[in-house]
Amino acid sequence: MMQDWNAYRDALLERVGDYAKHSPDVMRGLATINNAAAKTGHLGPKVHELIALAVAVTTRCDGCISSHTRKAVEAGATIEEISEALGVAVALNAGAALTYSARVIEAYQQLPNGK
Repeated sequence: MMQDWNAYRDALLERVGDYAKHSPDVMRGLATINNAAAKTGHLGPKVHELIALAVAVTTRCDGCISSHTRKAVEAGATIEEISEALGVAVALNAGAALTYSARVIEAYQQLPNGK
């Protein structure tokens, strides 16, 4: 096993709770942003969680992976749906690497000896 995600999530939530005691305004602000994202109702909770998982993978956020995997399952997401969302994240990361590779080529070409 790579990680005990349930224990990690529990420990993380405890530490976030400790942080919230010191910075309640930040936590309220985050809650406001979270709630605003879902307010229109155009996308259901399951889609929100699938997007959150794809973003969590691209931003390498273990805490996000832990909490949003649970929320996705609670919202009815199947392993197939989660896998498809993760496939989008993988493709996007590959596409971003390709895009930034083009930037390297451009930077090289702008050097005095670049061709």
